[in-house]
Parts: sequence; structure tokens; C-alpha cells
Amino acid sequence: MEPKKDCFLWHYIMYDRFKRNINYLRISVTDRCNLRCVYCMPEQGVELIKHEEILSFEEITEIVRTGVELGIDKVRITGGEPLVRRGIVDLVEMLSQIGGIKDLAMTTNGVFLDKYAEPLAKAGLHRVNISLDTLDPERFREITRVGSIETVLRGIEAAKNAGLTPVKINCVIKKTPLEKDAREVAAFCKKNDLKVRFIKEMDLEDGIFSKVIGGEGGHCAVCNRLRLTANGKLKPCLFSDLEFDVRELGIKEAFLQAVGQKPRSGTENKINKFSNIGG
Repeated sequence: MEPKKDCFLWHYIMYDRFKRNINYLRISVTDRCNLRCVYCMPEQGVELIKHEEILSFEEITEIVRTGVELGIDKVRITGGEPLVRRGIVDLVEMLSQIGGIKDLAMTTNGVFLDKYAEPLAKAGLHRVNISLDTLDPERFREITRVGSIETVLRGIEAAKNAGLTPVKINCVIKKTPLEKDAREVAAFCKKNDLKVRFIKEMDLEDGIFSKVIGGEGGHCAVCNRLRLTANGKLKPCLFSDLEFDVRELGIKEAFLQAVGQKPRSGTENKINKFSNIGG
């Protein structure tokens, strides 16, 4: 395979210019969501991608297959909220049949997990990350605007029962894990054998981000990620306007350019929103 400038391929391993092994693909399967979290989108929602522009399951599967051939072995399904995408279990099954994927996971708000956890596990999903910022029902309603915490708690239990473990909890904080809500979420996770990750509120346009506490995100020096938007743009960095259209360039070329032009660190992203890039 002929390597492109600044993109080194050897034994199906992709290295960027800074010798980071790029093996992780995060896939936004939709920009739709059933919640309206205050740090993610305005109350009235956001302008949505046209349905005809959204990647089909067949397109996503072919993109992942090509990515795996190039060195991707970790895949995460995100949104929006991935469980609002019709037929999502079918997509998981399609992806699970691609040889070479070592870790197939999903990030979800958990609202529909009570219904989908078992079918997702049977389809081949390995594990889930579930968003939970508070254990106070009123605070949960304030943060999500429309949500009920009971649905998420049932979803967490369903994920554990289905074997989608380790179940990880994503908790958004203002500044520190010592905040009241964060401390209560941490105690809940310890009691229920869940792993918690604290994520400080970020701002794409102003380039405000930090390392995830208890996780690997936000650590630019070791970043191994690419992101695929629901309408087919491969992005080498969450905090960058760079993107490469898989339909226009072709899948392999889009991967090569995304890896070859992956920046050393994030700066700012003025063309995406968290609601359509999956965080």
C-alpha cells in the first residue's frame, strides 16, 4: 500500500505526523436527540442534517471495513443520540461482523437502553458509556429540559444485566469532581460497580477543552481518534474545522488525508456542534 506524505502505514497500522497510532473511529450515526441538554443545544433544538444526506448503514459499514483494513480496531457509535436512529441494532450487527474490531462500543443518554440493551448485546455490541450528570430528579430535568432520570437508571441496570460491561458513566461538570452532583454520581457508581469519567464543559468555537478525568479524551499528545459525522465527513480532531468527505474523496483517500493532516493539538471548531459530532 503506497503511503501518502505524512501518513505512515505499516502492517495495517496508521501513524500520523506525530507518531500517534490512529486506531479509534467514533461514528455519529445521527444528529437527532430526544433530550435538550443545556450544554449541548438550545431549547428549540438545532438545524438538522437533511435525511438524504445521512450516511446509510451500508455506507457506514463500508467506511468501517476500510478503516479496519487501514488499522482501525476500536469503534464507538455516537450521535446525537444513537438509539433514536431507526434500525440501530441492525447497524451494530453489521459492524460486529467486520473482523478486526476489538472494541465496539456506544455512547448514549440511556433513555432507551431499557428497551435496547439486550438486543444490542445480542447483535454484538461490547459495552456502553451512559451520560448521567446528577442523581437529583429535578436537576436532571433542568439539565436535560425534557428527561426523566428514572428512564436512565433503568437503562443502566438493563445494560449491566445484558453484559454491556464495563458500564461507564459520563458526568459533565463545571470545574471539579468535588461539585455536589459529581460527588453523588461518583458514590452511585462506586455502589453499583460502574466506572465514572468526569468531563468539564467544553466550547468548540472558543477552543475550551481539557483532559477527561478518569478517561483518555482531551489528551492531545496521545490522541488516537478520528470522527465520522452523520453526513460522511471524516474529522481528524474534535477541535478543528478540518474534515474530509468520504463521498467526494473516496473512503480510503479520506482516511489517509484525515490521518496525514491530523493536528498536533486541538484549537477551535466553528463548523460543528456537539449535537452533530458526538463529543
